[in-house]
Amino acid sequence: MSQVTIKIGGRSFDVVCQEGEENYLKTAAAMLDEEAQKLESAGARITESRMLLMAGLLLADRTAASEEKLSKRNDASYSEASDSEISKHNSILDTKLKAAELEISNLKSQISNQHISSDKDTDINQINLETVQLEIDEAKATISFMLNKVKSLVWI
Repeated sequence: MSQVTIKIGGRSFDVVCQEGEENYLKTAAAMLDEEAQKLESAGARITESRMLLMAGLLLADRTAASEEKLSKRNDASYSEASDSEISKHNSILDTKLKAAELEISNLKSQISNQHISSDKDTDINQINLETVQLEIDEAKATISFMLNKVKSLVWI
């Protein structure tokens, strides 16, 4: 189990999730936070629990509407053009992922080949490396999420 701190409506929450699901949790929390921010920016003065309830209901409503639209479509509505468009987007995401992995590899190489003169330089390089790794992890999670969504759309 992993512990993750998420922010929703300007408030921090410590939550636990399965190993490897941290990015999915962060993505879901970001969606919930977006709805909570909308409520707060509208001037709604409500309790934390009520805000989370309303934000959750807004997301559930969007999800239900999306599912209803998908259920009305049939396999015939997907043309070869949409399949090629999906392939194109998949290729673009794959290219971005490979570029990010290459950037990490280059950073690792630079760090190992460079004479580091102080602990401060080491800390900065480590932070840069961790930031790039987080970006790659988020990209992988997004790609996986998108591919699953695409598969669910194509195989309806």
